[in-house]
Amino acid sequence: MNGRPIALAITGASGAPYALRLLELLIAVGRPVFLMVSDAGRIVMKEETGLELPPDPAATAGLLGERYGAAPGQLQVFAKNDWFAPVASGSSAPEAMVICPCSGGTLAAVAHGLCNNLLERAADVVIKEQRKLVIVPREAPVSVIHLENMLKLARLGAVILPASPGFYYRPQGLDDLVDFVVARILDQLGIETVVSRRWGLSTG
Repeated sequence: MNGRPIALAITGASGAPYALRLLELLIAVGRPVFLMVSDAGRIVMKEETGLELPPDPAATAGLLGERYGAAPGQLQVFAKNDWFAPVASGSSAPEAMVICPCSGGTLAAVAHGLCNNLLERAADVVIKEQRKLVIVPREAPVSVIHLENMLKLARLGAVILPASPGFYYRPQGLDDLVDFVVARILDQLGIETVVSRRWGLSTG
């Protein structure tokens, strides 16, 4: 494993395939991952991918770790009320946090500093410690409420990265569309990837 942990939060917005692909690539490059999945996130995960994540964090870590070939201890999964998790304190804040996909409810909670669960607290910690926060909203259309919450977080330094794949590279299927968005997320984390072709280049 190399580098400080990346926190990944999966919420109940549509877009579970983005989250799984991001997790897969973070593990592939050897980054430690702190994973949080909301209750709604597990429901949407099953609906969109057929993957049923157990409510027990250790079981989820085992399932996903085996699926993506994680090294021992590379993937840690935390329950929504695990206040002893590293992400709950600035003293052990991750290098960066990605909320992918990010629901409108989570967006609002983070924008207003609510800490009703570990996921929200982790985002609050990342903001206060001035670490990078990447938010991947997947909502259409967006209301003024959504836009104002995005603007507030952008002014605090968060990166708002909507799940909006491009088509200039002529995607051949859903996997290509997913990889386009995930590649942009990895760019924000400073992680090199060749999973999606860049504009003007024949390869990634």
